[in-house]
Amino acid sequence: MGKKAVVALGGNALIKAGQKGTIYEQFANTRASMKTILEMIKDGWELLITHGNGPQVGAILLQNQCAKTVTPPMPLGICVAESQGLIGYMIQQCLLNALKKENIDKSVIAVITQVVIDGNDPHLTHPSKPIGPYFSKKEAEEMIRDGYQMIEQQRGWRILVPSPEPLRIVEGASIRKIIDDGIIVIASGGGGLAVQEKPNWGLDGVEVVIDKDLTAAKLAEEIQADLLLILTDVEKIYRMYNTPEQTPIDTISLQKIKSYYDNHEFPEGSMGPKVNAAIRFLEKGGKKVIISHIDKGWEALIGETGTHILP
Repeated sequence: MGKKAVVALGGNALIKAGQKGTIYEQFANTRASMKTILEMIKDGWELLITHGNGPQVGAILLQNQCAKTVTPPMPLGICVAESQGLIGYMIQQCLLNALKKENIDKSVIAVITQVVIDGNDPHLTHPSKPIGPYFSKKEAEEMIRDGYQMIEQQRGWRILVPSPEPLRIVEGASIRKIIDDGIIVIASGGGGLAVQEKPNWGLDGVEVVIDKDLTAAKLAEEIQADLLLILTDVEKIYRMYNTPEQTPIDTISLQKIKSYYDNHEFPEGSMGPKVNAAIRFLEKGGKKVIISHIDKGWEALIGETGTHILP
């Protein structure tokens, strides 16, 4: 296998359970999450890093709502761009500092990334993805009057948005050139900025959220990566998760995990999108997918833990 990889950091990389999400907590968590990245660089890997943005974009949306009488609120696409910038900055700075301590002369660049969707994607008319913080019923009613779609969940009300399929990374060719020049790239945070191509206009933003794992698979395909490493909050994938019959998966073939996926063994609200991303990447010629815990990425890469999915 070659040594070009996409590393997808889950949202838990920056804000962990029980934390308030202060900038000091987020920087500390970002520094800790660089362990696997640093070891891979030392081992000769060419890397593209992508990341989730759930807590951060949720905070931006909450700030929007609280300050709407003081300053004009920004649409969802702009909020995603803001979160791409702030998380990209944290990863870029923390990784550069870690490289400097190891006397490794490598550049790191964060790219604000647009992802093309189909303007006729059926998901656009059927919002399905809850995002951001939880609101009270009174707050939700006010947000509905402001034009948001809301859904009631166990912990309260959340904003509901469409989640269309990623078709193409606008900056894909440029990102690939940057990586080929030996520069580490951070791209497509939060699934990327959704855009559609309009006749006589060009690109235009769409107020949706693209699944970050599906975009990671599309990125890996476009830069012709050998490995997709998805780091999340569990050490391995489980069959029959959260049941007495749950069983960890260590190594599995594409054909076998696809049969499990088609049998709805991986819920859409948790591991489903990650398994779907793994399937898509391998079907497009990828050589391997590893899914493991954010704190055990290097151990998973060298075969000590994690779920390893092979073509």
